[in-house]
Amino acid sequence: MREKPNTSKGINLNPITSLYYVAPCCFVFLSVPWIFVELPVLREASSFRFDLVVFGTNSVCAFALNLAVFLLVGKTSALTMNVAGVVKDWLLIAFSWSVIKDTVTPLNLFGYGLAFLGVGYYNHCKLKALKAKDAQKKVQASDEEAGKLLEVRESERNETKD
Repeated sequence: MREKPNTSKGINLNPITSLYYVAPCCFVFLSVPWIFVELPVLREASSFRFDLVVFGTNSVCAFALNLAVFLLVGKTSALTMNVAGVVKDWLLIAFSWSVIKDTVTPLNLFGYGLAFLGVGYYNHCKLKALKAKDAQKKVQASDEEAGKLLEVRESERNETKD
């Protein structure tokens, strides 16, 4: 959502400012379905009891998660965030399979393998682009040095001729 900060008209959208604008919109858009879907179910359940500590702790965790997402996307890219989400899913699946003894079918394994190959290819391409960028910087630096040496030699030749 926020790969490049919006600096037009003097507004700089850092992670906190982004949350300032995004959070009220999220509240409004999530409140509407909650009122029509969840609230009637909660009213029917007699065991429901509002706990301010649980609600407050959950709110702080959600805020911290949103802040971490905005910081990560601001420092890297949205694609990196998606790849990190895939890795998180793998860890959750491995946990549910090993600890909770959840069933993993061959189709699930094929999908996980395909996702693994996609993440590997993404990392390969990103590393290749990074190496190419570094090599290009080195070539430019050596070209600049060579140009300066040529200027120095030519100026020395001109001084000896005079």
